[in-house]
Amino acid sequence: MNWIILVIAGLFEVAFAFCLGKAKEATGNEMYFWYLGFLITCGISMVLLIKATQTLPIGTAYAVWTGIGAVGTVLVGIIVFKEPATFLRLFFITTLVISIVGLKVVSQ
Repeated sequence: MNWIILVIAGLFEVAFAFCLGKAKEATGNEMYFWYLGFLITCGISMVLLIKATQTLPIGTAYAVWTGIGAVGTVLVGIIVFKEPATFLRLFFITTLVISIVGLKVVSQ
């Protein structure tokens, strides 16, 4: 169950990075709403990470959490913010996914 909580925490990490990207593009009051979204999603992500680390090894949980956030944020950047999808970016994201899966496999 805590692996599911950890994955959800990682998705909220992607959400708070998305909110930062949208806040950078916004102006006026809309910018503040995106920053509020950032604070809310950041808080939820941290609470879920804390919950997951009550039974999972902290090193593995943190690495998986940041990995999900990194992969998700790069994909959101490519899809939503039209960042370049070069071969090397996709190659290294793929190696990161393989590493995250490897950590999950070798953890109790």
